[in-house]
Amino acid sequence: MALACLPLPVAADGFFTLKGHGGPIMGIAVSESGQIATASFDNSVGLWTGETPAWQEGHEAAVNTVHFAGPTLLSGGDDFTLRAWPGGEVLTQHKGKVTDIASAGGMIATASWDGSIGLWEDGTIRFLTGHQAGVNDLAFTSDGRLISASTDGTLRLWDLSSGEELRQLLSHGFGINEMVFNEDAGWIAYGAVDGVTRVIDAVTAEPIADFTLERRPILAMALSPDGGTLAVGDGEGYIMVIDTNEWRIARDFRATLRGPVWALAFSADGANIHAGGLDTAMYSWPVASLNEHGQMSDAQQSFLRDPETMENGERQFERKCSICHTLTPSSARRAGPTLYGVFGRPAGTVSDYSYSETLKTSSIIWDDTSIDDLFEEGPDHYIPGSKMPMQVIRDQQDRDDLIAYLKKATGE
Repeated sequence: MALACLPLPVAADGFFTLKGHGGPIMGIAVSESGQIATASFDNSVGLWTGETPAWQEGHEAAVNTVHFAGPTLLSGGDDFTLRAWPGGEVLTQHKGKVTDIASAGGMIATASWDGSIGLWEDGTIRFLTGHQAGVNDLAFTSDGRLISASTDGTLRLWDLSSGEELRQLLSHGFGINEMVFNEDAGWIAYGAVDGVTRVIDAVTAEPIADFTLERRPILAMALSPDGGTLAVGDGEGYIMVIDTNEWRIARDFRATLRGPVWALAFSADGANIHAGGLDTAMYSWPVASLNEHGQMSDAQQSFLRDPETMENGERQFERKCSICHTLTPSSARRAGPTLYGVFGRPAGTVSDYSYSETLKTSSIIWDDTSIDDLFEEGPDHYIPGSKMPMQVIRDQQDRDDLIAYLKKATGE
């Protein structure tokens, strides 16, 4: 499961992009040697050599997080699995989406929306329970403990040998999405659903600094390798850069005009901030000249178009289907197969898409009736076990309009 050290992208001004995914960038990881890995809504993991991706395929739903554990690349996704690359071996199976991965020594920890923390070591899996909602973020300590952050609004400390919760470090009141633990400096930074960005003492939980702005929610955090810079991404598209030596906001950069910043990571040398959001590319800006470079693509994503500019059938497609499906002959690395030529096509037969076994062996032929049934019942009921996320269109006229639009758009 070892990965080679590969060259990084080169740009004269230090700014670069990594393009190739077919969906939003949900997670970014950087190895000690500087290798970049990306997780995407397109169900894929990208492992980058310069600007060329090696696609790691196997997840059956969106990939939320990637993590380098020494020479091994790990990923977790909406299919409830922790996987190791190359190969995609399933190490842990949760009962909810995997949202974060941490490692220390030979132990791997996973955070899941099933409310548990998975611990994987030497092929043995055990689970820590106690949170009252999904777990979003994890950090190991050097003395055999683990810190967790949860949608239940708490930070908790766990003993890894016994699996017992030692104590609740903090109760915030709103869901905590992100956490960074700086053990050398003795502090924890966390970001929450209500937009709070706060730094506390790691032992006493006493407040150290507060950088809360009128932007919510906080969706991403990253600490530079030297611990001197904290980056914070939010739902309104900003990256806030905090100097942790002086506890001040050094830069506040509008990274994207529309949509959130979902993923952040520093380069191995700390010179660049890598970021991902609704755009299908990962962007990397030099920290020293962050505001001097372009934003993430301002080309409007089709699913963000003004609904008043579209007829109802097109509106249904853009809002319910377009993030996963194209209308062109190529599936374009999307989370779902192309809908080009869908009418009369047997399910599970598009050549450039990796289907679940459920659809590979299905007897469904896509036509007016089967498409109508799919959206009336929802995929969970109509084709249980497929990769398609839950999506119901309850109004008959909306379903009729969508089918009519698909026929026109695909030349049927």
